[in-house]
Amino acid sequence: MERIPVAGPWITAKEIGYVTDAAASAWYGQANKYHERFERAFADHLGVKHAMALPSCTSAIHLSLLALGIGPGDEVVIPDITWIATAAPVSYVGATPVFADVDPLTWCLSAEALEACVTPRTRAVIPVDLYGNLPDMEGLLRVARKHNLAIVEDAAQAVGAEWHGRKAGSFGTTGVFSFHGSKTLTTGEGGMLVTDRDDLHQRAGILRDHGRLPGDRLFRNHEVAYKYKMSSLQAALGLAQLERLDELIARKRETFRWYAERLAGLKGVTLNYEAPGTRNTYWMVTLIPPEDRGLRKEQIIDHLNQRGIDSRPLFYPLSSLPAYARLPGVETARRRNPVSYRLGALGVNLPSALNLTEASVDRVGAAVREILG
Repeated sequence: MERIPVAGPWITAKEIGYVTDAAASAWYGQANKYHERFERAFADHLGVKHAMALPSCTSAIHLSLLALGIGPGDEVVIPDITWIATAAPVSYVGATPVFADVDPLTWCLSAEALEACVTPRTRAVIPVDLYGNLPDMEGLLRVARKHNLAIVEDAAQAVGAEWHGRKAGSFGTTGVFSFHGSKTLTTGEGGMLVTDRDDLHQRAGILRDHGRLPGDRLFRNHEVAYKYKMSSLQAALGLAQLERLDELIARKRETFRWYAERLAGLKGVTLNYEAPGTRNTYWMVTLIPPEDRGLRKEQIIDHLNQRGIDSRPLFYPLSSLPAYARLPGVETARRRNPVSYRLGALGVNLPSALNLTEASVDRVGAAVREILG
């Protein structure tokens, strides 16, 4: 049988047409025409003032922290359940990541866990909109205001998601997005930094272009900085995908509905949660099996693989990774984050590619029922 992929895009003639036009015409005086269109359309979609197209979400987090002046001696709180790209830029700037527990329903950073991790050295928090869901933003904003914390909202996986009518990525001091090939909206590789603050947007613009001041035409660098720019071909692809975003999200939500129907009635099985007032965009449909089955996620992934079905593990807690074995305070994080460790041992991302058919979900659902038997 044909192998079922875990993730991937939905590309149409619209995307091909925009990229072809960029390859033919986005040069010379028109070199930035697709960047400008993509950035303006993305900012308008979110209802924010500025959007900056970048090569990755990681670079967007890095520039956010630099623009905020965060560095050595500072602490930044991060949920223990997320991809390392959320935490790595904290180390890039010389600050210390502090791993906090997640909510058992949303799987996102909880306000209580954030509050428990704040110290006099805490400068910022990076909440993650995990798998297309959002945390309790009201609670997180309340804690952040109380302690004067900057918020870098990691909406890498949640383009188009909403919390009480407000778009994911628009809540923070900055918001950051990923357009990796696996994401709902893709540019192949790529990212976006958004903000309402003129000073942060200007500072990030200097830092992403080797320390050149706005409008510089003489190539006089005022500081050693970075090369973080998206190509016009990527911007063209992103613009076309953005214009189809409602269609892409509808497909994601339909895929989740198919899974919910096929797996209904499996005792103790949990799928992605959608809180009242939230619109989850279900980037990755994720299964949490009951603990009493004795199946860890690696075993489920192996069983699915034997049936020609690709899947991925729910992220391992960052505090459990060899990369952070010597991080100060990591042992404390391991003890105080029981929800992260329970989810991290069990969770599996089921196939969620945008080319998935209902027949493919039938096959995955039957395999999951057989495995959990």
